[in-house]
Amino acid sequence: MTKQGLITDKLLEIRRKIKVEKPLIHCITNPISINDCANMVLATGGKPIMAQHPLEVGEITRTSKALGVNLGNITDIRMESMMISGKTAYENKIPQAIDIVGVGCSKLRLNYAREFITQCRPNVIKGNVSEIKALWGIENNAKGIDVGASDIITKENYKENIEILKSLSLKTNAIIVATGKIDIITDGVKTYLVSNGCEMLSMITGTGCMLNVLIASYISSGSILEGTILAVVLMGICGELSKDAKGTGSFRTELLDNMYSISPDTIKEKIKYKLI
Repeated sequence: MTKQGLITDKLLEIRRKIKVEKPLIHCITNPISINDCANMVLATGGKPIMAQHPLEVGEITRTSKALGVNLGNITDIRMESMMISGKTAYENKIPQAIDIVGVGCSKLRLNYAREFITQCRPNVIKGNVSEIKALWGIENNAKGIDVGASDIITKENYKENIEILKSLSLKTNAIIVATGKIDIITDGVKTYLVSNGCEMLSMITGTGCMLNVLIASYISSGSILEGTILAVVLMGICGELSKDAKGTGSFRTELLDNMYSISPDTIKEKIKYKLI
């Protein structure tokens, strides 16, 4: 069996494990996507809990198998709660992922993300290239919460962007996920390019938030790098399987349906990633 085949088998084993063990996943996300995020965790086999009150989140995180936090539609309460949960996860060695939504367009979010990463040491940091450059203090062209046109990863610039991501990974000791037409995942040593996905994923709100809780679900297995790869690959493949839906509403439904029902054989057939 090829090395890539062995990795794919590992991904499928993580997916099977989550379906069997049904881990509790604590998600602190925004109200725009909270329902879809909960349903996405359920589609993996996990059990979502969306608690965000500062007086209970520490207790809830301690009973969970993973934590996913999200900076979208930020509020004082969620900022306080995420910090409590992040510190609790770190102290109890519970895997956690942060989605650094909007750090390229808001000093509030940027400063908070840096503080959270310093104090809570998340296992996975996810964002688009503009957001990751902003986090790293590199000039970027973020367009609101979206990647700037000049920051988009291409065949001409992907090598220099990979070096930026690897440097950030080594500094933070976290898996870095840069989403885009080509997704990049790195632990500072191994770097994977994932080519699955479709344009429709950018046509409904919350798919980035859904991906973050998918990551949280699969890293609850304890396999941080492989769990992250699995989440990114599955979101892309399920997007491809749903792209011929009538419109954005039915695409959203089919995305969840496919995440729940996709077979191992389909994953093996559709998966597009490479180690570089």
